[in-house]
Amino acid sequence: MSLVAAAVCPHPPLLVPELAAGAAPELDDLRAACRAAVAHLANASVDSLIVLGSDTTTVRREPPFGGTLSPWGVDLPIGDPSGDQLPLSLLIGAWLLPGAGNFQTVAADADPAECAQLGRKLAGEAERVGLLVVGDGSACRTEKAPGFFDERAEPFDAAVSAALAAADADALAALDPGLAAELLAAGRAPWQVLAGAADRPMRGEVLYDSAPYGVAYFVATWA
Repeated sequence: MSLVAAAVCPHPPLLVPELAAGAAPELDDLRAACRAAVAHLANASVDSLIVLGSDTTTVRREPPFGGTLSPWGVDLPIGDPSGDQLPLSLLIGAWLLPGAGNFQTVAADADPAECAQLGRKLAGEAERVGLLVVGDGSACRTEKAPGFFDERAEPFDAAVSAALAAADADALAALDPGLAAELLAAGRAPWQVLAGAADRPMRGEVLYDSAPYGVAYFVATWA
């Protein structure tokens, strides 16, 4: 039982073209990278494919999976909106991966040891496990960013990008939760779950690394 493939994607609502409206072309490269990362998962012949994102609590979600983007301005249903509304991270995950049957949240404030434990648990669920890991980098890259400008944001994001490119689980596991919280990096806990799930050496590739709107977005694949 092992993690055989992973894709890392961000979760800005503007990833969905209907929400982006006139600004939709600005994120075309990001959408293309996300499609390539999801295709990487689809080609991995996994037995269990799990969408992982952060929320207030660590919970395995039960079907039906879905919701609507109405809290972000457009009443666009995603998946099956008849059940409890998925948090934004998993809602975008459901949009990226229609038909996914396993959804897991990790508490945004979970410590690295908790994240590692959850990762090991997820990797042990089947012979061949795939993860779609959804989360943003820092939101403090410019003065117009949601968290305003913080000079610590760029080196933090550079370290994350390097760890994703090298499939360096130890480097992800070593991210400082306190610093990540101060920089509004919503992906910290999910990335550390990924680190815990990686129970063998893997190859990484970063398909996208940029900070439009002052928020760092990464798209990467591990195999």
